[in-house]
Amino acid sequence: MNTDTLLQPINRFLHCATPVSWIKQATQPEHLAILLIDHANCELKAAQTAMWLMRTYAVDHNSSDALLAWLKPYEDFVYRGVGSGEFAQTGLSKKLIGKSEFSLGDELIDKMVLLIKEELHHFQQVVEIMKAREIDYVNLSASRYAKGLMHKVRSHEPAKLVDKLICGAYIEARSCERFAALVPHVDEELGDFYLSLLRSEARHFQDYLTLAQKVADADIADRVQLFGKTEAQLILSTDAQLRFHSGAPVSSVESAETVNTLL
Repeated sequence: MNTDTLLQPINRFLHCATPVSWIKQATQPEHLAILLIDHANCELKAAQTAMWLMRTYAVDHNSSDALLAWLKPYEDFVYRGVGSGEFAQTGLSKKLIGKSEFSLGDELIDKMVLLIKEELHHFQQVVEIMKAREIDYVNLSASRYAKGLMHKVRSHEPAKLVDKLICGAYIEARSCERFAALVPHVDEELGDFYLSLLRSEARHFQDYLTLAQKVADADIADRVQLFGKTEAQLILSTDAQLRFHSGAPVSSVESAETVNTLL
């Protein structure tokens, strides 16, 4: 499947394109470290989100512990500086057991386990690229993007789960849109890598949307529209810090100064 075909449903889903000013800022050589570090963070956070969904809604206690153990080496590396960035553990230590009271548990488990495997593999790939380019993994503050989406999430169930799944859909779709936007402006190695990620992750947003509609007891079009507008506002409004999902830069000078203080 070619890139245009992969992007068509993503672009129809999103309410805006990435601002050109973000692309120009993100692809400046002095910002490469920030882009790659935060990209790696995003891959891990995507795996953590999928794990949280399974632990909260779909699996029993022992399976929950197995999920925590699966992600622990990656979290130790990122948050506690433990390990070299080479991960021997690549899969689950045991079969997951679903909660009988959640009718969509098996489907959620199947989709989220596959997503976690892919996200952790991509995380490792980003870390390998960073090592090859002698970029150290340093702590970065999170962008306002995910928090801005979560502010709209309802607090009661099943609406809370529906909204979180819709948020996941937009985050995944935006990631893919940005992979494609970066390809023409980075070196060949990075361009090929981002293109491979687009091909691998293009279906993720639809997996989230499918689950959201199945969980809901009514049509979710209004909620999808609400989160779409919110997501576009976050992407188009100005942002003082560069991140993989940040908005338009305040200015090239101010943003560069902000980024440089983080390294």
